[in-house]
Amino acid sequence: MRPNNTTSKNIVKKRGNTFGIWFFRISLKIFGLRGTYGFLYFICLYYLLFDRLATTGALAYVRRRFVGSGFLRSRLHIYRLFISQGKQLIDRHVAIRANTLFDVRTNGTEQLIKLLHDRKEGFILLTAHFGNWQVALTTLKKLRRTVHLVMRPEDNSAVKNSLHISKEDDFIRIISPEEELDGVVQIMRALKKGDIVSIMGDRKYNFPALGVSFLSEKAYFPYGAFAVAAAAECPVVVLLSSRLGYKKYLVDVRDVLHPRYSGTVGKKEQLRVFVQKFAAVLEAHTKCHPYQCFLFYDIWKN
Repeated sequence: MRPNNTTSKNIVKKRGNTFGIWFFRISLKIFGLRGTYGFLYFICLYYLLFDRLATTGALAYVRRRFVGSGFLRSRLHIYRLFISQGKQLIDRHVAIRANTLFDVRTNGTEQLIKLLHDRKEGFILLTAHFGNWQVALTTLKKLRRTVHLVMRPEDNSAVKNSLHISKEDDFIRIISPEEELDGVVQIMRALKKGDIVSIMGDRKYNFPALGVSFLSEKAYFPYGAFAVAAAAECPVVVLLSSRLGYKKYLVDVRDVLHPRYSGTVGKKEQLRVFVQKFAAVLEAHTKCHPYQCFLFYDIWKN
């Protein structure tokens, strides 16, 4: 599961700065949530015109989701994608920092409760760069289990700040894949305790990946989460959230996968079935909510 050493050292430059965060905080106080959304149309236009890296990253998805779009139409799709992400970033700040109530509905919560009731061990929660996964995680508080986020060190600061994670936090904790045996030891301990381990399943970050069909082309998804689940004999629950409208979200956790090894076929090939199922779930969501897939990375390039 260990990533390439060069990847570990190449830290992606984060967009946004202190002034930008301050600006949006002031805007929220003066203009409210809807008024602050309005500024996004100008800011996202700037990124569309001048941030080549962001535009190129989004284009990999747009070309496959909106097949046949010419230059201008594909840029319009990217612009709408940027605005959608901007609204969800603002929503995340408001929901967590300002403690504003959002209407968050869930599909499949009963399955999670049953999973935790029927087994002493925990399970793996597989998320993606889709919708507002940070807001979705807050809905898990009612399960009264600790959630461990598996993420690279360079992402820790941003997520800790956005979710108000501290060392004393009893709800959300972080496991680094650069810890002992790529974090597997810590993951196994958490699962044995009955905790939930959340892993991103759509970007490989140079971790071992398998090619499966996604938006009618071969794309590469990491299979580490399924390998751990098969070894621990625990289920994998796919969690995806969708923004339905102003202060309205839907968190979907209906898809539960049970990776297991059997027979003489290679373990890697056995896991391909489950990676493909995850890709199919993600694809179905992109067809319903095309402007909420925030991959911004060419997963079709090996």
